Amino acid sequence: MRRFSQRNSLVTLSEINITPLLDLAFVLLIIFVITTPMLESSLSLNLPAGSTKPDARPPKAEDIRTVEIDRAGNFRLQKRPLTLDQVEAQLVADFRANPNLIIRVRGDKDGKLDHAMQLLDRCTRRGMTQVSFSTELRQ
Repeated sequence: MRRFSQRNSLVTLSEINITPLLDLAFVLLIIFVITTPMLESSLSLNLPAGSTKPDARPPKAEDIRTVEIDRAGNFRLQKRPLTLDQVEAQLVADFRANPNLIIRVRGDKDGKLDHAMQLLDRCTRRGMTQVSFSTELRQ
């Protein structure tokens, strides 16, 4: 659409109508203002700094120890039934031999959280901080 000035009918005015652009900006602003509090947690936490780039290499099989906890609270380390004290002792020995040790915890969905928390507490007290919890993938 061309607009012509009243002074000279041969000169076109180059004006951009920014009203639709401003409307879009305000709608997006309102959406972000409403959804941002829903995405963040409600607690005010001071989180530690993390790595700026993810580790590109996957962990080696010899770096992973799997601890399974069944519904009754029985522990298995690498498919061997052990008590919690025995699991802790074995993990400490493995951690001293391999400081890159990753502990993978597989717990029964219907089991008590207390059993996993006891294991996690013992691991962190001994300096083993690379602990992951396995879940079942949903399809």
